[in-house]
Amino acid sequence: MRIEREAGGPRRAMLKQKTALITGITGQDGSYLAEFLLEQGYRVVGMQRRSSTETLWRIAHLLDKIELVQGDLLDQLSLIEIVQAYQPDEIYNLAAQSFVPTSWQQPVLTGEFTALGVTRLLEAVRLVKPDAKFYQASSSEMFGKVVEVPQNERTPFYPRSPYGVSKVYGHYITINYRESYGLFAVSGILFNHESPRRGLEFVTRKVTHGVAKIKLGLARELRLGNLDARRDWGYAPDYVQAMWLMLQQDQPDDFVVGTGKTHSVRQLCEIAFGCVGLNWEDYVVVDPALFRPADVDLLVADATKARTVLGWRPTVSFEEMIELMVDADLRLLKGEDVPPGMVAPVLRRGI
Repeated sequence: MRIEREAGGPRRAMLKQKTALITGITGQDGSYLAEFLLEQGYRVVGMQRRSSTETLWRIAHLLDKIELVQGDLLDQLSLIEIVQAYQPDEIYNLAAQSFVPTSWQQPVLTGEFTALGVTRLLEAVRLVKPDAKFYQASSSEMFGKVVEVPQNERTPFYPRSPYGVSKVYGHYITINYRESYGLFAVSGILFNHESPRRGLEFVTRKVTHGVAKIKLGLARELRLGNLDARRDWGYAPDYVQAMWLMLQQDQPDDFVVGTGKTHSVRQLCEIAFGCVGLNWEDYVVVDPALFRPADVDLLVADATKARTVLGWRPTVSFEEMIELMVDADLRLLKGEDVPPGMVAPVLRRGI
């Protein structure tokens, strides 16, 4: 550390602690990002919506280390007040209505959060803290009906759900504010990333939790939709490091983040059931009611730019991740000690 000399003798220059604001801190990515930033020495401020239900289980082990503030992507004034009060150096916008099937049931609300919510937050940054670095959580669902394989930063978007359409808006409004106002605003086009903290409504966790229930005699079957859908699935803690790396660059830019490997839902089932010594075909039931109105068949990342510019690479394989998730769900259902950020509301709801 640099030593400065003044009239009163040598003085150790203090490095300013960075402040990071995370919207969506109670979600999977928000919880892992908060852990990572704390390890880097940040002051972490998490924005959460007022709710009558308990939503803090993923960050329960961090509550004495972070600061929570109430705010809402639907409320412009709350965003301005938060940015004004905390003066964040970095802002990570992870909040969204992020469950694709729900976006067909609530398309307008999805647009309000996932599209216009980005604009409201960018406006708060522009008006109050234009020197803050801003990260927007874009999504591989923007590629939708893909026009090329694999997909990179130059691949055209063809979204196939209200969620994907909303994410395209959020992506382009981030670019627009960067180019129009000179903000350090970037988008991470992240492909699917999972963990034991993933919600039960997502197919990876639905499968690993279903496998654990069947193994323990708590269920007899697992109902799924399109088994042929393929995704580029990675491990969530790897991906939050990529978010951070994007904001450490000298110039703002957008990056695709993924493993470059795909697996089908059928392969997911085979691996997950294999972890407990069962044959998936004996338990999986294809339910036509679970098919999407317009599905996305093949998403796979070309993350060359992230590797060369950011130096980012995934560290956990798909097979390792699924084994880790199955093990965590078995421990959860048996009432044993579970990893931090994965607790018992599942058991209390009797799922």
